[in-house]
Amino acid sequence: MTISKWHLLMTGKQLKNSILQWAIQGKLVPQDPNDEPASVLLEKIRAEKARLIKEGKIKKDKKESIIFRGEDNSYYEKFADGKVVCIDDEIPFEIASGWEWCRFSSIYWQLTDGTHSTPKYTQSGIPFLSVKDMSTGRLSFTNTKFISEEEHKLLSQRCHPCKGDLLLSKVGTTGIPLIIDDDREFSIFVSLALIKFFPKFVDSSFLIALLNSPLVQMQVKENTRGVGNKNWVLTAISNTLLAIPPLREQQRIVEKIDILSPYTDRYAHSESKISHLNKEIGSSLKKSILHEAIQGKLVPQDASEEPASVLLQRIREEKLRLVAEGKLKKKDVIDSTIFRGDDNKYYEQIGKNLIDITGDIPFDIPSNWVWTRIGYLFAHNNGKQLNKGNSVGTLMEYITTSNLYWDGFRLDNLKIMPFEESEIERCQAIKGDLLVCEGGDVGRSCIWTYDYPIMLQNHIHKLRAYLPLCTKYFFYIFYLYNLIGLIGGKGIGIQGFSAKALHNTIIPLPSLNEQERIVKKIEIVFNKIKVV
Repeated sequence: MTISKWHLLMTGKQLKNSILQWAIQGKLVPQDPNDEPASVLLEKIRAEKARLIKEGKIKKDKKESIIFRGEDNSYYEKFADGKVVCIDDEIPFEIASGWEWCRFSSIYWQLTDGTHSTPKYTQSGIPFLSVKDMSTGRLSFTNTKFISEEEHKLLSQRCHPCKGDLLLSKVGTTGIPLIIDDDREFSIFVSLALIKFFPKFVDSSFLIALLNSPLVQMQVKENTRGVGNKNWVLTAISNTLLAIPPLREQQRIVEKIDILSPYTDRYAHSESKISHLNKEIGSSLKKSILHEAIQGKLVPQDASEEPASVLLQRIREEKLRLVAEGKLKKKDVIDSTIFRGDDNKYYEQIGKNLIDITGDIPFDIPSNWVWTRIGYLFAHNNGKQLNKGNSVGTLMEYITTSNLYWDGFRLDNLKIMPFEESEIERCQAIKGDLLVCEGGDVGRSCIWTYDYPIMLQNHIHKLRAYLPLCTKYFFYIFYLYNLIGLIGGKGIGIQGFSAKALHNTIIPLPSLNEQERIVKKIEIVFNKIKVV
């Protein structure tokens, strides 16, 4: 099922990255043999830095290096102490004639970051910026905090941002470059790096393009430390490998990018609209398919199969057996039957009480299906509530809603908390359990498919069938109910899917064999939709 051929093309971001990659490989504009080569440019920068060192304005960089190509055609890096190292394994591609490889430290005269200590904030005064104030790629003073002029003067002794300087995000969202285009005074937090470079040798717009290029962004990704609050440390920034062209070619590259930008922006806008449309169409198709599935219209019924009413009775008998063995409380075995009366209304018989539930029934189902509630088919409970004061038990990894998604689990950031022996069985999910989010994206579900167990926090419901069922069928029910808004919460702020609401969720139940056929058919059709 192909909705559009646009998916075979680049995304807007991929196109922009390709242009930047061509640019830094010397393929975007032609070389001019009359241009002063980058080797001379780098020599001039070194001479300028030597002058500043002599005047006592900057300190000598003991790790400064020069990258050159040897007679054996290999690339070498020579350091200030005379040490020479082959760096062939670092060079990602060939560059054009007149270009040079260098470290980032070779083109600036100062690299520092903002204060590492949280300052004392004031109601007004000097803006104090962090990574959030440049996360869009533009400097924003809209929601900034303030510090006193005295503290700003103190901080400026080490780190003083000025118009024309380069800011780089180094904590959290790393690798965002920005040239300061505002002449007002401000200080920065440790999440930002400040770089003072030589604009007469390196075009500022070219520098932004270079830092946004795949070459640099890949190094940012590879050299960023940490899992949660990621940090691109100053030593890694200074060691970033750059491809530098002659100054005139830098300017021609910027001019070419400026010419192409309106076209790439239009392309990105169109691609985004098409992508959004494809997602909407894909979502609508999935919704329609799931609607057909749980109405018994996706696969044919088989009269030879055990009707759902018999399956429901077997589940009730299993629950009675568990009661007799002391593994289930008698109150959990509710004698409930949902049926259609002669008046064409739907009723639920609970003991001696007969309730009209016609308003709860969203559609008709085949005659060999039955309506029932989730809590009659599955034993369910929540995990353990996080309590910092609780230190009793064995420390174990657990998942919460932030780890659970429709398409699987994200398990790279698991936390631990203590579980007592008496809590483990209740709070532990095993292979085959259906896990359902209580809050957030209400009803978001996934089946635990791993061979090992995992502990659960209290915001996740664990469902385990009393008798073998096709759990994936019920996953798709939650998926549909979420899409069409049949499940949700009633709380103020964060919506919740309580244990009671989960228990009473009404669902259509086919035979076990038909559950399996439905799931197989859904997945065949969904796989075809994925090509969109």
